[in-house]
Amino acid sequence: MAYRKVDDGQGRPLGGEVLQCSEGLGGLDWSLDKEGDLQEPEPGLVRMQLQHAEHQRTGCTNASPDPDLMEPIQPSVSVSPHGRFERLQEDPDYISHFTRCPGHKGQRRLHCTLARYLLAGACFFVTGLLIGRFTRSPESGPLALPEDNKDLLEDLLKGITADKIKTLQRALSSLPDAGEDEAWARFLYRQWVGLGLRDVRLSNHTVLLSLPGPAPNTITDSSSNQCFLPCGTPCDQPGGSYVPRSEPAYAAYSSVGSLEAEVVDVVYGAADRLRQASGNVNLTGRIALLKLGQAPLLYKLSLLSAWGLGGALLYVDPCDAPPDLDVLHQAFSVTLNPGGHPLSPGTPSGSGGSLTSLLVQPISASLAKRLLSSPTAPEGGGACIPLATPPHSERKKVRLTIGNQWTHSKIYNLVGHLRGRRNSDRHVLVGSHHDSSQGGGAPAIMTQLISTMMEQAKGGWAPDRTTVFCSWGGASLGHIGSLQWGQEHRVVLQSSVVSYVSLNSPVRGTERLRATASPALLQLTSDIQRRQLLSCMRGGNCPGPNVSSSQLPGDVSFFANQLAVPTVEFAFEQSKDEETTTYLSEVQFAIEPPETLDPLYKFHETIAKMTAEAIFRLVNDPVLPFYPLDVALDVQNKLKAVSMPPPALLSWATSLRDRAAFLQSETMRPANDPKEREPSHVRMLNDVLRDLEKSFVVPHAPPGVYRNLLYSLPGKTPQFSTLRFPQEDAGPAEEAQRRAAVPAPSQHGACDNQSLSLILAAVRSAEMLVCFGLGLFDDNNTGDGK
Repeated sequence: MAYRKVDDGQGRPLGGEVLQCSEGLGGLDWSLDKEGDLQEPEPGLVRMQLQHAEHQRTGCTNASPDPDLMEPIQPSVSVSPHGRFERLQEDPDYISHFTRCPGHKGQRRLHCTLARYLLAGACFFVTGLLIGRFTRSPESGPLALPEDNKDLLEDLLKGITADKIKTLQRALSSLPDAGEDEAWARFLYRQWVGLGLRDVRLSNHTVLLSLPGPAPNTITDSSSNQCFLPCGTPCDQPGGSYVPRSEPAYAAYSSVGSLEAEVVDVVYGAADRLRQASGNVNLTGRIALLKLGQAPLLYKLSLLSAWGLGGALLYVDPCDAPPDLDVLHQAFSVTLNPGGHPLSPGTPSGSGGSLTSLLVQPISASLAKRLLSSPTAPEGGGACIPLATPPHSERKKVRLTIGNQWTHSKIYNLVGHLRGRRNSDRHVLVGSHHDSSQGGGAPAIMTQLISTMMEQAKGGWAPDRTTVFCSWGGASLGHIGSLQWGQEHRVVLQSSVVSYVSLNSPVRGTERLRATASPALLQLTSDIQRRQLLSCMRGGNCPGPNVSSSQLPGDVSFFANQLAVPTVEFAFEQSKDEETTTYLSEVQFAIEPPETLDPLYKFHETIAKMTAEAIFRLVNDPVLPFYPLDVALDVQNKLKAVSMPPPALLSWATSLRDRAAFLQSETMRPANDPKEREPSHVRMLNDVLRDLEKSFVVPHAPPGVYRNLLYSLPGKTPQFSTLRFPQEDAGPAEEAQRRAAVPAPSQHGACDNQSLSLILAAVRSAEMLVCFGLGLFDDNNTGDGK
């Protein structure tokens, strides 16, 4: 297989280092004969990944497209039912400078075949117009399903009903130990095996858990010596007795002990607010009163710790909460575990297992209002007044006591396989949890999906790729189970997994249908959502498609950050304003049972059908339904939020867009024409599409922020999270150094430059992989063999 020099957007060769990268990929040894479950990756794949990683570290080239010849960024943000590539060509404001690489096979054959094509075109022009006019479906997308696959999909979706999901959920709820991880896992194991799923494995891991202690965590007003529980109820009031299971209002993996100090209102905990507060009071050893929202909790706690605070009382402002969520008198729980096993199993029980130096405790808004001395809002409606400390008010002094306990316990993971027929060593993972505290009906929906797919398999159908169904334990304490399993199988998963479909908490409300996906899967996700919403559940009042690439909560973290494979998740939520309620993915309020939220289980049925269609397309489509152009457009949209982006970065982003558009058009050939589907050619193409996202994983990210640059936290304007939440803001020492600096051009200048350098390296690495994908169409890899 010959690979040739890759041109930049102007038709000129790139720098020598780019050429070296392209040639280095030319000798890949692709093994197509291995089958089996979770086998070791082929040597050729390992070499490709190592070379790709080396490109990302070195930046791959010292040259860049000429910024003076590039068009400004004008990306299209709409999603066309006919595909991003067709939408791009319809954009009158966009001019592509892309030309194919010199020596491209199509160009070499152009002159010798031009006369033949002109003659054939003249003969069949009228016939083609007539056929196309009367046979083309206006709703077919660029990756339309063949008719046989459409029939299979229809049969699959018909097997999913609300009544079946309801029956499964009732069986789960009736378990004697319904709240225990092991009881749920063993019940699901019996269900999956009974449905005929192969290679079902139940594994356990001993981990250190942080649980509520035997005594309640308390907040005591030092001036009046009055004690309060986290929900705001006085400790000695009737009904204020502590029941750990019914009121898990605590921060898992917080420091334990007692601290008496003044309370400082830091609002949302932004760095500027901390600087302002430090000018009025020494923050060292104080207790912060911190609102949730606007930034990840772990990021804000890292700032508090750096500024020397000793504790934090977390609350949700009623003005930020959905109308039907009672945050005034209800506390909640959070986990400070960013993911995985917090400490080694050899750590003795009862020793310090905290993941922060802070004493952290969630409280209700009513208790926060008391500590802030905030005035009561006037009755009669009107605009909501956020909680805040009145001017010139005296700060309260409290004693915070936290008695969390540490215990080693087993968590259980359940994994089963539906083996693929032709590409059994390529896996689509479908993940949920069996943690009852997470709610959402995930175990019942997962079991229904397995039941329906196994019915089709018993009728003779087999997917092209292997489907791996996973149910994780330890989800509420930091998705421990998924990361433990992922780390154990990391080497194999890096070459075998092509996508992750998440069922974290499918039904958390009934107000808003949210679809979250990697940029490469936005088109598929939008198409699925649009089709499913044609039959609405509330008298035809259907919400429009709501698709984004926001940072996903839950067990998807490992697969988006570590493996960097495209992910997708569908869920119903209660909140309508995603930007002001991002904290809802970080906190755990007392959950409503599924039968209360959705008595008819119609919302559960909708999520199950959307998820089933996504799985079907991912395991069955000859060419994976990943859209490289959407990745390039996502990068350009995020760059629009950068005030002064480097010209080189804009140039490379434009070049990536041009090449991704051409690659996307080329992938339509094997996707739509069976004659073009030579197995090794399609396999390599699919691996390129899968690995594109790996280019955008950076070595480090701020706490609570994804390392994968393609995911962003919700906001009015999409932007790179590493630029939105820099790691430079550390504490008083750095603040003094910053103030002493002359001149001080920008508060986040050095951090922004470092982040922009990482983004530039990611874009360049992605473009090289796209060039490699284009090289697959340069030689004799297509089905005609010419």
